[in-house]
Amino acid sequence: MSTELRAALRDRPYADLLKRIGEVAAQEDIEAYAVGGLVRDLLIGRPTTDLDFVTVGTGTGIALAEAVADDLGGTTAHIYPNFGTAAIRLPTPWAPGVDEDADPLVLEFVAARKESYRRSSRKPIVEDGTLEDDQHRRDFTINAMAMHLHPERFGQLIDPFNGQRDLDRQTIDTPLDPVETFDDDPLRMIRAARFATQLEFRVSDRVFEAMTDRADRVEILSQERITEELNKMIVADQPSIGFKMMEASSILAHILPLVQRLKGIEERDGRGHKDNFYHTLKVLDNLAERTAHRDADATRWLRWVALFHDIAKPDTKRYSKHDGWTFHGHEDRGARMIPDIFRRLKLPMDERMQYVQKIIRLHHRPIALVDDDVTDSAVRRLLYEAGDDVDDLMTFVRSDVTSGNPHRRRRYLKAFDRVEKKMAEVEEKDRLRNFEPPVDGYEIMETLGIDEGVAVGIAKTWIREAILDGDIPNEHDPAFEYLMQIKDEALRRGELFETMLHRLSGPERRATGAIKDAVFNDDLPDDEDAALAHLDRVKRDTLAPAEPASSD
Repeated sequence: MSTELRAALRDRPYADLLKRIGEVAAQEDIEAYAVGGLVRDLLIGRPTTDLDFVTVGTGTGIALAEAVADDLGGTTAHIYPNFGTAAIRLPTPWAPGVDEDADPLVLEFVAARKESYRRSSRKPIVEDGTLEDDQHRRDFTINAMAMHLHPERFGQLIDPFNGQRDLDRQTIDTPLDPVETFDDDPLRMIRAARFATQLEFRVSDRVFEAMTDRADRVEILSQERITEELNKMIVADQPSIGFKMMEASSILAHILPLVQRLKGIEERDGRGHKDNFYHTLKVLDNLAERTAHRDADATRWLRWVALFHDIAKPDTKRYSKHDGWTFHGHEDRGARMIPDIFRRLKLPMDERMQYVQKIIRLHHRPIALVDDDVTDSAVRRLLYEAGDDVDDLMTFVRSDVTSGNPHRRRRYLKAFDRVEKKMAEVEEKDRLRNFEPPVDGYEIMETLGIDEGVAVGIAKTWIREAILDGDIPNEHDPAFEYLMQIKDEALRRGELFETMLHRLSGPERRATGAIKDAVFNDDLPDDEDAALAHLDRVKRDTLAPAEPASSD
């Protein structure tokens, strides 16, 4: 057994399991090895719960998995015949001394194979192979090492491409010519950036040159494979490493063009703006450092916020001699861009996307609350809109302070201390986090004797606004009393909306949203005919064709 592996295995809770798998393989007369990330992580002292095994001979990977499952008892080998692989999932605790909240241990088995690719395809041609063939097809030298499992040679390192040397040099290199490696599977270029990020390694000069030369090959990859790598990269301790590497090698322009376009500084009259690409990466690293005490997976979506928080700045960039460079409204426009971005990246379109949208939309709001004369109403509104995510919002805005001037950084961070103090005071008084109206829709319907509709929505909205403005406390009785004051107007406006709705036909229904907004918010005349005339003007204005843009 190699000295390094012997020492590393001594401290690993899965060491006895590896020996047991080697014994089962010997009993089944199957040649078997531990490979890839397991060996790499053993040598650098990095924890892992994904154990990969390669066997030699057709069908031996599945056969060994089934034999190991039988030997362990109480577990099942999950077979994937189309891929010739099998997996065993061992729930926690899978060994003595393993914490109850640890990740499960996943054992993956596959027979050795060799692969070749057609240039126009992402799918390899797969044939049975030897251990040497399997090591040749691996992406990087540090992932091409194997360890004997047979009891007589257990723990011996098989390292044909000097992976251990590259670990010592903290370098990502390929077993074969990197151009050939990346032509076979272009995802390996993104994986090079990802491993460099996770391990805080460099890539060899020849690997970087090949990444640059073959950057356009990533266009043939499925989005799902790309996004899986980005999701691993973004939760690293210093995610900027990989994004800078992909930008420098021209890969980023192909996979995240909206992030790529943040790069650069424009100057007019001797005045320039900051490079928003490097600012974005600094925010991302700041956030990773600021949340280092939390599980990285728990901050994944906040990190996506960091990557995309300034995504609309190129669209909102303006220059004036008076104000210099401005990006007014980039937070709102950026939030509106998120659904399309998530859809293209095949990221989830559920509450996680909505969370990213919300934090981006709100990320300039806290700084507006710094002044001493800011009203409680403004604080209430932010607490209401942020809800349970207000702490993440404040963590993010602190990470967004990237000034190179230490005095300015301290000034901003102290300002956010004051904002959080104001929030705590208002929250203690008004209990607005996860705000629910003290008079809900059901009570409004029952009190007013009406069914669900616009009148109910108006009443709920006006009660909420009165609470946020501080006109009434966040309590049931004052809210119910306020409902009694506004009910007649809410009912009247509901009837006006229904009247207008019945008047609309065909294409005119495009004006429904604008009319509804006016019914909720406009100062409508008391006279019914005058009120309807006002809403009719709203309809006409909404349906009127847009004027052609000026050619000036």
